[in-house]
Amino acid sequence: MIVSAAWLNRELVRNVALYGVIGAFSAGLDTGLFYVLHVRFGWVDLVANLLTVMVGITVSFTLNRRFNFKVFDRTARRYATFFGVGLIGLGLSEVILVVGRLLGAADSMVVKIVSVFIVAAVQFVLNKTVSFRKAPA
Repeated sequence: MIVSAAWLNRELVRNVALYGVIGAFSAGLDTGLFYVLHVRFGWVDLVANLLTVMVGITVSFTLNRRFNFKVFDRTARRYATFFGVGLIGLGLSEVILVVGRLLGAADSMVVKIVSVFIVAAVQFVLNKTVSFRKAPA
């Protein structure tokens, strides 16, 4: 079957948009849960963060799998790959923060915000091409 370039572009725009919405929702859930566990209930920050990041990754995987990329096979393998991509994103954001510091960035929040966009782009490409790659027909 021949697929038109216009359809591919429309599908890509849809994937990117949904990935952004789902990512924003998952990040908000992660942050909100972190606030509740750490600030309200007094959990140690590293323990709360570990749990809430895992919740955020799991919710993001579930929503992207169901509504965005619509792949339902090999769930455990796809989740493990998605989780690995999440860890790659964490490492990349750490590197960007360190580079920002080394370059003398005055405001680490600006560097963090820039890193969010860079990491999201890298993770989208990895998740679309690896985690949610559709099996050949």
